[in-house]
Amino acid sequence: MSKVKVGLVQMSCVKDKQTNLNKAIEKVREAASKGAQIVCLQELFTSLYFCDVEDYDNFELAEAIPGPSTDALSAVAKELGVVIIASLFEKRAQGLYHNTTAVLDADGSYLGKYRKMHIPDDPAFYEKFYFTPGDLGYKVFKTKFGKIGVLICWDQWYPEASRITALMGAEIMFYPTAIGWATDQDEETNKDQYNAWQTIQRSHAVANGVPVVSVNRVGFEQDGAMKFWGGSFATNAQGKLLYLASHDQEEVEVVEIDLNESDFFRKHWPFLRDRRIETYAPITKRFIDED
Repeated sequence: MSKVKVGLVQMSCVKDKQTNLNKAIEKVREAASKGAQIVCLQELFTSLYFCDVEDYDNFELAEAIPGPSTDALSAVAKELGVVIIASLFEKRAQGLYHNTTAVLDADGSYLGKYRKMHIPDDPAFYEKFYFTPGDLGYKVFKTKFGKIGVLICWDQWYPEASRITALMGAEIMFYPTAIGWATDQDEETNKDQYNAWQTIQRSHAVANGVPVVSVNRVGFEQDGAMKFWGGSFATNAQGKLLYLASHDQEEVEVVEIDLNESDFFRKHWPFLRDRRIETYAPITKRFIDED
């Protein structure tokens, strides 16, 4: 398959988990009605972004994967004939939790999951309180509409994660994400932060010759202290923007991506071919110093 239609669902969330799941399903239906073959939902879409506080009660939001949400989405995937990328709060065992994305194929089958590897611990993003770092490694899923690589939010800042995922054969890289602005900071800082976020992900497309799709949440949360900045986007394999969402509106957009472009750009800009892999061993060190 040379071309694939990808649906990006940028939405706001409320406190009730079932309401968010129902809303996401309606958005998936909308994307499918516009021709989407693969639909990506944002990070932790069944809830508000709860990691702004360290609260033991929030662990009640977690569920097994496969579990209730994947069961519901699997039925929708089968009905509509679409692949669904679903970011969920996983309860793996008593006291063991992950930030995890499940992938459901177009026939409704559960293909597997990716557990977020890089876990932040910043003001209003206290994810280390909730999530154990992933232990499944980086993942590529062979779906009806192509091989997809899935990373999650904080992973997006790390070229190593995107490189490994690309080397595993990903034809498109997806980033479900949840990031925003503190509403007490100035507009210049807001602009700089968003540009850094978009630039690093577009650079993954350029360096690897792989299209990138990043889907972010939108809307005010944390009693108005946080504005999730939306700005979801899709690029081709050269990092060219194919779609850019607003910063303040819910959106469902379908973008056609040409998978054959990866071969073209990799031949003309042969960054993968020209890598000096025999020189890269030091990258496994925390820092390169005399000790």
